[in-house]
Amino acid sequence: MNEQTIEKLLKAVKNDDISIANALKKMKSLPFEDIDFAKIDHHRQIRLGYPEVIYGERKTPDQIAQIAQKLLDKKSNILITRANEQAYGAVKTIAPEAKYNVIGRTITIEREHIVPPKSYIAIIAAGTSDLYAVEEAYETAKILGNHVKKVVDVGVAGIHRLFAHLDIIQNARVVIVIAGMEGALASVVGGLVDKPVIAVPTSVGYGASFGGMAALLSMLNSCASGVSVVNIDNGFGAAYSASIINHL
Repeated sequence: MNEQTIEKLLKAVKNDDISIANALKKMKSLPFEDIDFAKIDHHRQIRLGYPEVIYGERKTPDQIAQIAQKLLDKKSNILITRANEQAYGAVKTIAPEAKYNVIGRTITIEREHIVPPKSYIAIIAAGTSDLYAVEEAYETAKILGNHVKKVVDVGVAGIHRLFAHLDIIQNARVVIVIAGMEGALASVVGGLVDKPVIAVPTSVGYGASFGGMAALLSMLNSCASGVSVVNIDNGFGAAYSASIINHL
């Protein structure tokens, strides 16, 4: 339930198109709905502009489907992150139009089209091994109503590959940079653009990468101004912040 829905409901009450009792019935699940194992925040879209996102890791397929159904009852768009094939199967039973991104492990259901701004978000990735974070960021940015352009496998080991796409990178409203190993790509891109750069360290790399800690520390210590950093493998968090910037 968003501001437009509530405004429409209040006008209907004012014009006697709906009774006060029925209006209260439609709003009774605000601010949240308790379904025993979860308390679904239906008020979140009013506060933040986006409905609650379902984090699928360690939830059962049935739990995910039940939460998704409650959000669908409110005609909310659905984004489920860290979802597996079993979760997708459960969600498909309640929403056949659901889409599953195998690489990004996301499930999306679009019930309300969000008109995107003319500007776009660029997602830049160092290597093909980073695509799982790229796809999570891509699906997040798309369902939140954004144009997105991807440039992948342009890491510093062959920096000329990055320079071939400078027009896409420099014309973006905000740039997400995804890299594992030593995470150097974020600093390189940060030194080439006058736009916000959101860096995503990935857990890609050999032993001394420490599951993404090396890339995380490298990005946090970037000498390039304007580089912000999210948690390891958090393509969702980067895209959510990028969407807020792109919609300002």
